[in-house]
Parts: sequence; C-alpha cells; structure tokens
Amino acid sequence: MARTAANGKKIGVAGQRQLRVGELVRHALSEVLSRGDLSDPALDGIIVTVPEVRVSNDLKMATCYIMPLGGQNGDAVVAALELHRKYLRGEVSRRMEIKFAVDLKFVLDTSFAEAARIDALLRHDPVVRQDIESAAHDDDSDEE
Repeated sequence: MARTAANGKKIGVAGQRQLRVGELVRHALSEVLSRGDLSDPALDGIIVTVPEVRVSNDLKMATCYIMPLGGQNGDAVVAALELHRKYLRGEVSRRMEIKFAVDLKFVLDTSFAEAARIDALLRHDPVVRQDIESAAHDDDSDEE
C-alpha cells in the first residue's frame, strides 16, 4: 500500500499536473530538436527521441530522457544537449503556457537496452521458454 502524506496525497506518485507538464515539455523539446536549430557537430545528422520527461513536485525541474536513433554516441548527444541547455530551456518555455520556465536536465535513456536484456534472458532460459510455448499452445487450443 502506498504511503500518504499529512494532506492525504500519495508519496512518490506523480500527480496529474506533473504528468501533464512532463508531456508538454516532451512535446516542446521534441519539436525544437526535430527542427534542427542547434548547431553542434555532435548533433549533426542525428535524430534524437525524447521517450519520457519526469517533472519534479514543484514543476521547476524536468529530467529529460534522451535516446539518439540507433543508440550510437549517446553520451556525446547528452553532453551536447547539456551544453545548449539554456537555449533549449528558453525555446521550451516559449512553446508552453506555464508560469515558470522549467529547468532541463538530460539523461541517456537506458530503458530500451534494459528491456532487450530482460527479453534475451527470458528467451534463453529453457524453463521460461517452455512456459511461454505451453501458454501459447493453450491459447490456440482455447480458440478451437
């Protein structure tokens, strides 16, 4: 069961406002990056995706998870975005209707690599593979 604060809100769970602001930041940042306004050698010819943005409770800090297409040069892309953080903050704040400009922090997204690692573990374990195949066979027999 989730812990609750004195005001009755759940601790550690993002609120509706945090999620909405995170999505607004993600869309605005994606728009800025897709236009290619940044002139940096590390970003030339690289398509950058923004899978997720997490916003702090006070809505002043946004952690932007970044993944270059193909996954190459991730650290160089994050370093280049950190270098242009002030410009990106200004561009994102112009595209949003929010009281304060959100400070941006860029982190390389590792969720795709983690999902691939777990998938590989599940496929190579003979017991798990047998369970998956038997479940698929049971589903086929239920349809008949």
